[in-house]
Amino acid sequence: MYSPYDQEEKGVYNRHNNLNRQNPENYGRNITKESFSAKKKRAEEDPDPEALEKYDSFYHTTKSLLVLFQIMGVMPIERSGKGKTTYRWVSAAAIWAYTIYSAETIFVGIVFKERIMLILQGGKRFDEYIYGIIFLSIMIPHFLLPVGAWTNGSEVAIFKNMWTHFQLKYYQVTGTPIIFHNLGLITYSLCVVSWVTGILIMLAQYYLQDDMKLWHTFAYFHILAMLNCLCSLWFINCTAKGRVAGWLARNVEDALKLPNPADRLADYRDLWVDLSHMMQQLGRAYCGMYGLYCILILLTTIVATYGCLTEILDHGFSFKETGLFLIAFYCLTLLYIICNEAHHASRKMGPEFKDLCSTYTSQH
Repeated sequence: MYSPYDQEEKGVYNRHNNLNRQNPENYGRNITKESFSAKKKRAEEDPDPEALEKYDSFYHTTKSLLVLFQIMGVMPIERSGKGKTTYRWVSAAAIWAYTIYSAETIFVGIVFKERIMLILQGGKRFDEYIYGIIFLSIMIPHFLLPVGAWTNGSEVAIFKNMWTHFQLKYYQVTGTPIIFHNLGLITYSLCVVSWVTGILIMLAQYYLQDDMKLWHTFAYFHILAMLNCLCSLWFINCTAKGRVAGWLARNVEDALKLPNPADRLADYRDLWVDLSHMMQQLGRAYCGMYGLYCILILLTTIVATYGCLTEILDHGFSFKETGLFLIAFYCLTLLYIICNEAHHASRKMGPEFKDLCSTYTSQH
């Protein structure tokens, strides 16, 4: 049956053949270019799981912190296959998180009630009320954990998978695998330091406060360790991204020295765009968690500083005010690490890379 579409297709086909007859050399080049592009596109859409696992340096380097979060029930994401991270509401890691969180909530609830009763008792000094308010507020992250962390679990899994795919693509473009030197040792050290710091701070408060009972301190160990681990996670993510941005900038500088750098710059631009998307996904994945985190830490810092200065001005400095000063210094340290690392990572990914590309554009 005759169809105008058939005639149109024949016309296109004939014109294509005529062009190929006029330029037989270009015909072979077009086939090679198209087949290479098709292979590259298929490789990006369906990468080899073995290759993803092999070049996923970030996962292998920071695995200790991921396992610690699973044990603590903070973020029950899991490695479901080679090069694939998933989050499910019903999984072995999630069930463990529900179990450990329920047990901790019972104990934390008992201590929370005890701390409220201590605040309601009359005849206390002003700094003792400040202490009571602070240590009630420190318990809040535990109760907000399911809302702040678990509800964003799928976004965290997407972020982890983006890291995995990016590292393979980086190797395919640059020919050099991403290796985070010393970051593995830093991660192990931060896992230990997070718990040790939390325990030492609470033991110091036990000796500095008259109404802080020893068994109360056990309700705070995992909460302070969680806050420290979240700060460590932010430090590791920003440090890794900053390093990759620096390596990518050096690769761009090397590409600019080549005779025809346009093709290489296009590949590096794609890598930079992927890295920028990962930074955006980092914000989506952890926005709720770190939003609540920063608000709590900032308010605790303000209350502790106010209570410490008020008592010093009214009654002079005493050993008891050291506890409030310690809490304020601890909170300010966490805030400084988060803000400082975010600033350096953003600077390396933004202005520095932009200035490099602007320099090339102005020269050409």
